[in-house]
Amino acid sequence: MPTPSPQPSFSARRRWSIGLNVFLIVFFVLAVVVMVNFLSRDYFLRLQVSTRTKLELSPLTVKTIQAITNQVKVILFYDKESEGLYSTVADLLNQYSLINPKISVQTIDYLRDPGLAVKVRADYDLAVPLDKGVRKNLVIFDAGGNKRMVVDGDALTRYVYEQVPNGSEREFRRRTMFEGETKFTAALLAVTTPKPLFAYVLQGHGGHSLESTGEFGYTKFAAALLQNSIVPLPLDLLGTNTMPTNCSLLVLPGPTKEIYDFELEKIDQYLTNGGRMLVLLNVVSLDRDTGRDKTGLDKLLAHWGVEVGHGLVQDPDNEVRGRDMIVREFDPKNPLVNPLLASGLYLISPRSVGQRKLPAQAADAPHVEELAFTGPRGQASDQPKPQSFPLMVAVEKGAIKNVITERGSTRIVVVGDSMFLENNHIESADNRAFVGYAVNWLLDRTQLLEALPSRPVKEYKLLMTRSQLRSAELILQAGMPGVALLMGGLVWLRRRK
Repeated sequence: MPTPSPQPSFSARRRWSIGLNVFLIVFFVLAVVVMVNFLSRDYFLRLQVSTRTKLELSPLTVKTIQAITNQVKVILFYDKESEGLYSTVADLLNQYSLINPKISVQTIDYLRDPGLAVKVRADYDLAVPLDKGVRKNLVIFDAGGNKRMVVDGDALTRYVYEQVPNGSEREFRRRTMFEGETKFTAALLAVTTPKPLFAYVLQGHGGHSLESTGEFGYTKFAAALLQNSIVPLPLDLLGTNTMPTNCSLLVLPGPTKEIYDFELEKIDQYLTNGGRMLVLLNVVSLDRDTGRDKTGLDKLLAHWGVEVGHGLVQDPDNEVRGRDMIVREFDPKNPLVNPLLASGLYLISPRSVGQRKLPAQAADAPHVEELAFTGPRGQASDQPKPQSFPLMVAVEKGAIKNVITERGSTRIVVVGDSMFLENNHIESADNRAFVGYAVNWLLDRTQLLEALPSRPVKEYKLLMTRSQLRSAELILQAGMPGVALLMGGLVWLRRRK
């Protein structure tokens, strides 16, 4: 009897129906995935689960990134295998790119991509031999045209020097803080600011030089201005020279010699027209015999409601060494010094600077606020009693009635010390950060007065003597493979039995 042929489990129609159903399901799932990815470009959520890679940008940085409307190319000119925190830098800049797609990030490893490295060095004037140990590990911000800025990777971290316990080895640098967000946000501001701002620094009166790289020079101060998108330029008011029309900020960097009356008149006229000025006083300008200020700035500042002391101020409660002091007392209500409340300023030889005491104030008189103070036992060489002395003031005066000014209200910041911003002291405490706070308040860029966070860097170093290192090498190279061979041999013997 013939065997009946098996009947198909499904009819052809049923098979086509199932196949079409599977195809549609896969199609719709893929469509949903594509749509979710498309929407996530503008509405993304990134959850950080590791405390070591967590990079939460500050509100200031987020606002700065979101405000960028032109294309900005960021090039990481890095050796990926170096100890230059490449992964941390790349992760941070990728966060910038996620917030605003107009920021593109590209990595060029100058050791593994020599062709591209040569092109980048030529395009951005980095033509320095790499074997000299310079111009390596750079972050380049390029907004097109001449709007470029190069950030040195070594400047992204703070270091402390430590010595190994045995004392025979050399000291080594240990990273403590990562300041990439501060440097990168400032670089973005520098390359995307449509109109450059110029700070004119008065020269020729014994003050600090912008071009001097020595201990007492102000090249690092000039770099801090550039970091805040302000171009520093020298100023000479002698003869028929006048205040430049494009002067956004006037800086008096610790003059010690006489500023002639006609120069002071030009400065006063600039302020009357809504000018902005940062005055850094120098104790060297005081005449040793008479105590008189040789520059004549005390008379100019008195006109704007500021009283300048004629003696050196010391603070025994906050003394560091010699006459140096750490200032920790600030006006918590003023936005200029509010970011300094948790830190401080390292001053060298300050003079007192406070509000001028007058029996009656005119309605249109300048508004003067004292910002920083010594402790209650502060001493001044021109005052008999210990007290809390003001060391810094901020002055603001609105436009004069019926007078049209080009710049708006007048703003002045006066600090009783200029040495704290010298090349050998500007990195102490929060001195460099103060430059940014002061100039941004003077230029009415209040959105930049928020302090950007510095992130601690955790490094783990295993310190061993030479004998301990040899023992570890023997364990890793012979001990561990030997244990594996021994276990394999035991297993082989057991199976043979």
